[in-house]
Amino acid sequence: MTAAEEHEQIVLHARNVQFDWSKLPMDWIPGEPQATHTMNVLHLALPEGERWFVEVFKQAVPLIRDERLKEDVLGFIGQEAMHAEAHDGAAAHLEAAGLPVRPYIAQMEWMFRKILGDRDLPPKASEEWLVERLAAIAAIEHYTAFLGQWILDAEALDFAEANPTMLDLLRWHGAEEVEHRSVAFDLFMHLDGRYPRRVRSMVLVTPVLAWIFLRGTRFLMRNDPTRPGRASFRAYRSAAKRGLLPTGRQLRREIAPYFRRNYHPTETGNTDQAVAYLAGSPAAQAADAPK
Repeated sequence: MTAAEEHEQIVLHARNVQFDWSKLPMDWIPGEPQATHTMNVLHLALPEGERWFVEVFKQAVPLIRDERLKEDVLGFIGQEAMHAEAHDGAAAHLEAAGLPVRPYIAQMEWMFRKILGDRDLPPKASEEWLVERLAAIAAIEHYTAFLGQWILDAEALDFAEANPTMLDLLRWHGAEEVEHRSVAFDLFMHLDGRYPRRVRSMVLVTPVLAWIFLRGTRFLMRNDPTRPGRASFRAYRSAAKRGLLPTGRQLRREIAPYFRRNYHPTETGNTDQAVAYLAGSPAAQAADAPK
């Protein structure tokens, strides 16, 4: 079965997962503060970003003319809303443990609500702004699909004895990103699909995401209450070389296919692996269990 055929068979649904953070240590990858905090940036940046995804997609729903795509979009909305809640819980735990995350979260709120939020525009311009944001989301989702597959494959984190609850959060989220990796792209192509806009969005999104992670890692390292320190490129390269973070080469290799005119996200990620993880994830199993 091809990746596209697998995608056709997936029915997206939100899983109401719960995580207990009471036993989560600050360095949940033992002895790896920078790798830990680089991943912790997800808890600060993703909730506001995913709520933005949800609001933009809700505005697009009335414009969808394909019922299967509409079903996928509604499933995507449900999953992204749940992702935001789960990462909010992890961020709240960090704050309670003495790491002041609110200043950085406030910057994310400003970016997604003010810079990328709704604007008072005439109808035609408003629709163009909607499509522009959908193109940006499709580009972002290209990266989240890559990161989702990466975390599913990252056995080095298990060997490093990373906290199992945090790994389950990241892998549950990653598996759902692989599950719905085509939805944002398909929605953009359905409503617009212009190749120059797709390319421009990726060119703009890439440095912004790099800035979010670089700035976030520096912020968290500097404010870590247990061992304040400075982020360094050397520490990043060391962690990536040992499989604890994605390497620069992996990231560069992932960008290139998006610029092909005939690219489709089903080329990225392993649906069977994602579905298998969700079938065994402690949090997903608990969420799907009959009540």
